[in-house]
Amino acid sequence: MSLNAVLPFFSTVIMGVFSVSVLRRYWVRRKLHFLFWGVGLAMFGVGSFAEAYFVAAGWSPAVFFGWYLFGAALNAAWIGHGTLLLLVRKGWVHVLTALLVIGSLGATVLMIQVMPRLNAEAFEPGRAISETYRDIFPPIDQGATVRLTTPIFNIYGLITLVGGALYSAWLFLRKRVLPNRVIGNVLIAAGALSIGAASALTRIGYGQYLYLGELVAAVLMYAGFLIAARPATEEERQELAHSGQPA
Repeated sequence: MSLNAVLPFFSTVIMGVFSVSVLRRYWVRRKLHFLFWGVGLAMFGVGSFAEAYFVAAGWSPAVFFGWYLFGAALNAAWIGHGTLLLLVRKGWVHVLTALLVIGSLGATVLMIQVMPRLNAEAFEPGRAISETYRDIFPPIDQGATVRLTTPIFNIYGLITLVGGALYSAWLFLRKRVLPNRVIGNVLIAAGALSIGAASALTRIGYGQYLYLGELVAAVLMYAGFLIAARPATEEERQELAHSGQPA
């Protein structure tokens, strides 16, 4: 059994636990950024589950639908937008929220429209789906318009997630408070960059590294979240109050 046959299973478990943890925080605190993080992480988990399914059970159009729409297209944008909601309190962020939701619904419609045109015969059980999905899709000008939306979502997600995490790390580093949040945000940024790098390699023909990049991303982001979410001590709360940063 190849390594790529095992990695998606680990990624699925990690992202499942991660997304449930974040959605529980939303349920308790009712903060919108937790909702977008949780939904985005669940989408990531759907993508990993789909990859595991392809390895274990073979082709399924419904699983391919989930893999591409949630795993390849939308998850990074939703996770990154959660970070933007945490950091920015301006009214224009709500406009971006509406655009993201509308754009996601539009991508869903486009994905539904292309489903009858998929070439299931192009699926190869022995190869990663990231290496064969282009052959499964028809050409863009023959119905696979949804593929044009994917770079937009991924670029937005990469900028907001990595940029937001590094900005948060810099704020706490500059104030010299809560070193755990500096470390946690750096790990989150590193995780996002690892999946971004793996996705870039996939687009130029090295799809065999995507599953490893996903696992590294899942581990780093979850570890970063756990480290950054550690409650502040009373001494750290006093330092935060003095520096003007929220706890």
